[in-house]
Amino acid sequence: MDERGGSGQPQSGTGEADPATEEAAPQQPHAPARDNHPQDRAPAADGKEPADTGTAQGTDEPTADENPAHTGPDTDRINLHKQAPDHPKTTPEPTTATPKRKDPGGGFLMGRPFGVPIYVAPSWFVVAALITWVFGIQLERILPELGAVRYLISLFFAVAFYASVLVHELAHTVVALRYKLPVRRIQLQFIGGVSEIEKESETPGREFVLAFVGPLLSLVLGGLFYLGMQTVQPGTVPGVLLASLMFSNLIVAAFNLLPGLPLDGGRMLRAVVWKITGKPMSGTIAAAWVGRALAISVLIGLPLLTQSGKIGTDAMDGVGMDTITDALLAAILAAIIWTGAGNSLRMARLREHLPELRARTLTRRAVPVEAATPLSEALRRANDAGARALVVVDPHGDPLSLVREAAIVGVPEHRRPWVAVSGLAQDLTDGMKVSAELSGEELLDTLRANPATEYLVIENTGQIYGVLSTADVERAFVKAMARNN
Repeated sequence: MDERGGSGQPQSGTGEADPATEEAAPQQPHAPARDNHPQDRAPAADGKEPADTGTAQGTDEPTADENPAHTGPDTDRINLHKQAPDHPKTTPEPTTATPKRKDPGGGFLMGRPFGVPIYVAPSWFVVAALITWVFGIQLERILPELGAVRYLISLFFAVAFYASVLVHELAHTVVALRYKLPVRRIQLQFIGGVSEIEKESETPGREFVLAFVGPLLSLVLGGLFYLGMQTVQPGTVPGVLLASLMFSNLIVAAFNLLPGLPLDGGRMLRAVVWKITGKPMSGTIAAAWVGRALAISVLIGLPLLTQSGKIGTDAMDGVGMDTITDALLAAILAAIIWTGAGNSLRMARLREHLPELRARTLTRRAVPVEAATPLSEALRRANDAGARALVVVDPHGDPLSLVREAAIVGVPEHRRPWVAVSGLAQDLTDGMKVSAELSGEELLDTLRANPATEYLVIENTGQIYGVLSTADVERAFVKAMARNN
């Protein structure tokens, strides 16, 4: 199966999607910026409505800024005069290092082939137990002499079958890496598995190949198991195992080739429509609706198909139980396909809105201050400039660090004239400097690759543009998602 999930993250697999979520960042202060920021309105001449970064004056509460530094983010106002605990520290809190990207998780880690983590979800053990039980019943009919050993053989079949599913997923992963598409993880789960590919294919041809390679490997495995059957006696344990693995891989290949999202066949259909129309969204819409039609067909057709083979039998009790089982299986498969198709369509529509996420419009205005500048003076300058972020610079004007909002809030107002901004700042790393021209998926990919709570936004000339808060990006992203619901 082949799905996309999360923040527009492509997925490819034989099971349902498991969108990854990014770690939420704490909200940042409305600290200072440059006077000439193109999207800031200067404070009123009469001194009303100052910026919400506060001042060094003796007011009890800072005046709210009704004209935020940017029209993009919908930021919350922060009371920078809020007192710390009864006995606040007189020394600034230490600078924290940029956090490393967390492991995606998703179950039990089994290994990292090609650098991609493979997880087995807890739901897999439920399915493995069910396969062991059902296959054990079949072995009792075919090889009654096995006795209780048949369940060990059945467990081996369950593990071997999911090993085949893993090969299917690794095929997607290898091709994705070949196309320089990052793969977040592979997960074996309730029905099949999923390869979480974090970017879209750049061309319909690559999309087709990426989707087709999974079913192709399942067909190849089916052929290999067939050849293995020719070397053993039929009716023996090896013969039964090889035959079962051959049929199961052929079923996996056939099921995934069905032309509807989120299956691999749906991604292939999407690629074809994309190629014909030149519009990836048109391909997604067509494949998603075919997927929904396919879900209805499975829900209705699978029980009728299996029941038709039992017409004329007089084992009514058995037929009744089989009918319930077939209907339950059909409902599960239909729900997975319907949900996956809907998710693929929503993610595609969301991706259309991603270009609205532009660093230039989401950036908070900032004022540069030198390291020894008292916090109260820095906040006064920010207030006068209508800015909401502070950038610590050297005597030549080159940026050194970003002042953290949480640190500002923790400093009582009466201490601010004696606290230097350098003690409240986080040193800049290369990953914390982003271009003002970034937008859409490129912006999100950059932020994901270099996790932080704030970023320095710079022009192509190297000039400071402002400060980008992760919280502002997240709010804008949530708004974009809400428009698709």
